[in-house]
Formats: sequence, C-alpha cells, structure tokens
Amino acid sequence: MLLESLSHHAPSDLASAYTAPIETKSADAPTRSMTHARRYRPRRTTSDRLREAVSTLARGRGAFLSHEEKSWSSITFSGTRHEVTIAFEGAEAGKAGENFIAELPEHEFTIPGQLVADATIREVDHRFGADERMVVTAVLLLLEET
Repeated sequence: MLLESLSHHAPSDLASAYTAPIETKSADAPTRSMTHARRYRPRRTTSDRLREAVSTLARGRGAFLSHEEKSWSSITFSGTRHEVTIAFEGAEAGKAGENFIAELPEHEFTIPGQLVADATIREVDHRFGADERMVVTAVLLLLEET
C-alpha cells in the first residue's frame, strides 16, 4: 500500500518519505536524573542479622574477630551453626563481656525467619592487668522457621 501511494510521487518526494522521523518507545521514556537514582543496598543476610543481635547483647563493646557459619539439617529441621569470636578490650569492655557470657544462654533473639535453638559459650580467654582483654567464643544454633 505504501508503494502504491509513493509511485504517484516524484523521486524527490520518495527521498523525503524515507527521511520521516520514526517513533520509538524508548525515546518517549522519561529519564531519571542522577540525583534521583536509587542507591544499591545489599540485602541483609541471616549472618548479618545475627552479628547485629550479638553485638547488641555485647552492648557494642565487643569487636568481632571471626564468624564461621555451617549449614546443617536433620530429618525434621534445617538451619545453620554459627561460631563467633569476640574481643572485649579494657576494663569496661571486660565487664560487658562478663555480662555477655552470663546473658547469652537465656537471651531471646529476634531474627526474622530464624529460631535460636541453642546459644553457648565455648571458650573464654580473659587476661587481667593494665591491658585487660577478654576473648569469647560463642556457638549459636539457628533453626529455620517454616
């Protein structure tokens, strides 16, 4: 049909027919300025949430030295085993470490989608003196809530 309508025109008209602007959907899409661009925010993992909860229990006075995570499952449950090592530097931090040791086994954690089935202290290295330091290793067993 286009060829029939173009066949009645002069060759110069044919050139103008082919140079007509082409409408594209991408050209109509609004562009976002860089001031309104969304920032990438990584998703918080269960490990991130556990470290935050443990740090809160330690009253922010402990520094994480290590955190190891292992998946496990049984016939009825699945979850993860976490081993965290935290250092408490100084006398005030040492008191926070002692409170952490006392409170951990009975603490009620609130981690979405997880139940803390067991929380124990595996090892404590406490050095007294001018440079008091306490290193605590805790093991937490998390079960996935279904």
